[in-house]
Amino acid sequence: MKRKQILVAGILLAVFCLGVLAGRRVGHSPSTTSTFASRASSRGEVARCVDFHDAGPHAGEKGCVSGRVVKVFTSRAGNTFLDFCEDYRVCPFTSVIFSSDKQKFGDLQYLAGRQIEIRGAITVYQGKPEIVIHDPEQIRMAP
Repeated sequence: MKRKQILVAGILLAVFCLGVLAGRRVGHSPSTTSTFASRASSRGEVARCVDFHDAGPHAGEKGCVSGRVVKVFTSRAGNTFLDFCEDYRVCPFTSVIFSSDKQKFGDLQYLAGRQIEIRGAITVYQGKPEIVIHDPEQIRMAP
């Protein structure tokens, strides 16, 4: 299992690096941009990620939310949460990987303490904005 986790982490790192190199060739840094479809102009501009504190007004949009992961927590049910606050109950944003998708990710503990960007549909669950992460490509390291 350890080899598989290392392989997944290596692939994610390689994909991220290739994305950065390709983005810089065309004058964009993919680590600082996202796809807020409703905010993109007709000229093809791409909006930047929003800080997790500011995700609420973007509920109902597809976009990018950034922040520092304080901890990675897996519930008894097997769902994994990337927590951006010490106390998830008062945090203005949450992200979750359901147990049915967990096998795609491997060990995510390496994300603790890192600044990341999460892309996907921003929905509201129990009054808070969240992104449900289904694929490892939705997570990127932020600059």
